[in-house]
Amino acid sequence: MDYESHAVALDRNELGALLVAAGLGSAFEHALISLLALNGLRVSEATAADIEHLGLERGHRTLTITRKGGKVVTIPLAPRTARAIDLAIGERTDGPVFLAADGRRLDRHGAGRSVRKIARRAGIAKAVTPHTLRHAFITAALGPTLIQMSDHRYLRVPLPVIADNRAAGPREKNER
Repeated sequence: MDYESHAVALDRNELGALLVAAGLGSAFEHALISLLALNGLRVSEATAADIEHLGLERGHRTLTITRKGGKVVTIPLAPRTARAIDLAIGERTDGPVFLAADGRRLDRHGAGRSVRKIARRAGIAKAVTPHTLRHAFITAALGPTLIQMSDHRYLRVPLPVIADNRAAGPREKNER
């Protein structure tokens, strides 16, 4: 059985370029990319998000989502994500956070098309999908030590990917 992750990985520079490209695009694009990359949601969780499920707890903006398996959880939103979502929903007070061009709820296919379009605009040649952004979030959140210690097959990441993601880290004194 193959336990190695086959997800496309983004390094820190690519993720940064993607976030910049999304921020320069529409409010919808910025909110979608932020929710996937900075909060690590699955595409199905992001596209199922409703405005009524946005909240505020202990000074933090939150979103109540239904996880895989039907578990309902309330997650804190990254500040950038919260601002982007506020801009994306505008004056709307109910309904889906993400709307397709025809006014209906955005589906995972539409979200995938948006992610690919923004990645191309950011100059990323890799095949970036919504899951790529979840992968980048988990990789950044766990760090190399926990990933290597983890025995979970979906969290295994090849060492070169970790090295790419940590390339911008502090340098040793003798490397100056």
